[in-house]
Amino acid sequence: MPELVFFSGTMDCGKSTLALQIEHNRSARGLAGMIFTRDDRAGEGKLSSRLGLVTEAVEVEDGMDLYAYLVDHLSRGRRADYVIADEAQFLAPDQIDQLARVVDDLGLDVYAFGITTDFRTKLFPGSQRLVELADRVEVLQVEALCWCGARATHNARTIGGEMVVEGAQVVVGDVNQAEAVGYEVLCRRHHRRRMTAASARAAALSPDVLPVQPA
Repeated sequence: MPELVFFSGTMDCGKSTLALQIEHNRSARGLAGMIFTRDDRAGEGKLSSRLGLVTEAVEVEDGMDLYAYLVDHLSRGRRADYVIADEAQFLAPDQIDQLARVVDDLGLDVYAFGITTDFRTKLFPGSQRLVELADRVEVLQVEALCWCGARATHNARTIGGEMVVEGAQVVVGDVNQAEAVGYEVLCRRHHRRRMTAASARAAALSPDVLPVQPA
């Protein structure tokens, strides 16, 4: 039976790498996939991994009907044996409903990849709808690590290395970017304390926190 599967995890845990692996494995067996993405780090119409792998994809726009797009694609005599949707957290809830309809009405497997919560620990609307509708939710087992070495469970937005907790939910950046808007994965403790790798290094270098030597 075809399924809607949601692969979730923090940033930097290999979601896009797995999406590319699924695409490679199926295309190597002669299957044709439809790849959707939105706001990928490599630019419009790209599905990319931090390992340097990249492939072409269909950029999802606001208001785009993904089900209608697939129907039109198939009605023109083109193939689509499965669907991959990367950066699925950026999709609108009704677009997630359309992906579910692709599974139910067109009989295609849909593999969606995305992070569950934003830098404020709030659910992305697209991810929330996927949790509600998916036949399966798979948490990726490649664990991203906080700077302290603990398992990273939260995504943090940084500006110049300093964590911020206000602003628009979607601002495109990259993990561990030093300037402008960047992102970093943290354990819950350091996310609560707003302590990034940069601020931890600064604190360690501060004479205020060095041990006091006995006279």
